[in-house]
Amino acid sequence: MKHLQLGKTGPTVGALGLGCMGMSDVYGPADRGESIATIHAALEAGVTLIDTGDFYAMGHNELLIAEALRGRNHDNLQLSVKFGGMRDPAGAFMGFDNRPIAIKNFVAYSLVRLGVEVIDIYRPARLDPNVPIEDTVGAIADLIKAGYVKHIGLSEVGSETIRRAHKVHPITDLQIEYSLISRGIEDDILSTRRELGIGITAYGVLSRGLIGGHFTKNGMNARDYRSHNPRFSAANIDRNLALVDKIRAVADDIGASVAQVAIAWVAAQGQDILPVVGARRRDRLTEALGSLDVKLTPAHLRALAEAIPADAAAGGRYPDEHLAHMDSEKKRA
Repeated sequence: MKHLQLGKTGPTVGALGLGCMGMSDVYGPADRGESIATIHAALEAGVTLIDTGDFYAMGHNELLIAEALRGRNHDNLQLSVKFGGMRDPAGAFMGFDNRPIAIKNFVAYSLVRLGVEVIDIYRPARLDPNVPIEDTVGAIADLIKAGYVKHIGLSEVGSETIRRAHKVHPITDLQIEYSLISRGIEDDILSTRRELGIGITAYGVLSRGLIGGHFTKNGMNARDYRSHNPRFSAANIDRNLALVDKIRAVADDIGASVAQVAIAWVAAQGQDILPVVGARRRDRLTEALGSLDVKLTPAHLRALAEAIPADAAAGGRYPDEHLAHMDSEKKRA
């Protein structure tokens, strides 16, 4: 496993991260035994960063990870935890709470559910419009001083917020969606956090499976979040799946899979970018790990850029009502 440092102040991590949300939430039922086996396989392959959120299935995901890690050495492991998402008993989202007093409550529960004494990277899942980012980051900094957290991360915030947060305490990484068809961070966020020495943990590198080479239009069930995502709608899906064929042309040329090329493209955008894959099964994990051996030449990168320009995708990466409240989607004046 290759390694990279996550920002100037962050830990050294394996060159591929594992996001565990789908093992508990969003995409419908998952196999608990297969999920745990997938986490084990990732660790054995050298993956060190495991990403979760305390609101993923209302704590279920943290408990699942704790079960998978029980009895294992944590010395070379980084647990990245998002907090702040508020949900009701039916699972509906009710907004975000990043008040300092709430953060202390959230971290207390996460430490117990995960069965650890310290969380490696702790981050607000989204910007709380009612709480200055300085207050949120300051509260996490206090948790670092108290020994409950090691590093501070951010998620889906824009350049102004990144700068304000970084003045309070060094930010290790920004977690944000980045893929061949989700390129919004290239406008200014990418350069801002690079200027400040902040790493990127890129999620959605396969755009929720859309550009992974395995998705079919009849493959979603009623509990699958993607059935409400604009890019998977009847109006947009055919245009978006046509983009997969363009990736496949490059994949066939180098003897790789579509998913491997899509992940390798993200990794090729900088040594400070860590692709995080949401594999729920060992076979998908094995495929993703194969991306580490994919070498995209300048010619391949040019071919992908020409075939899939930044605005190629049809539909937003989230529904409009979600995008309207995402700090990372705000355009600079």
